[in-house]
Amino acid sequence: MEHTLFRISVFDGDKIIGMARMIGDMGLDYYIKDVVVIPQYQGRGIGRMMINELLDFIKHNGIDGTGIFVELCAAPDKVPFYEKLGFDYNDARRMKMMCAAEK
Repeated sequence: MEHTLFRISVFDGDKIIGMARMIGDMGLDYYIKDVVVIPQYQGRGIGRMMINELLDFIKHNGIDGTGIFVELCAAPDKVPFYEKLGFDYNDARRMKMMCAAEK
């Protein structure tokens, strides 16, 4: 996808079974935007592998010697998955809106 900083696709043969993508500033702030594994393939370590690849990208491309902020938004039933990977959450309520591009 255009403007995605880094993305991963996982295939079983020629069938895509998972994808993850991230946006960020190539420095101090990264946002994991999408992590999707089709239901039949969940529970096999694919999501963990994709998150680890995203984090490796950050570790090798972030600014040395700094704390790098990595953020994502998880559906409530997916929070335990991300907690196992070291993510934590706070009580902040995320604000959102949809905005149409005008070209």
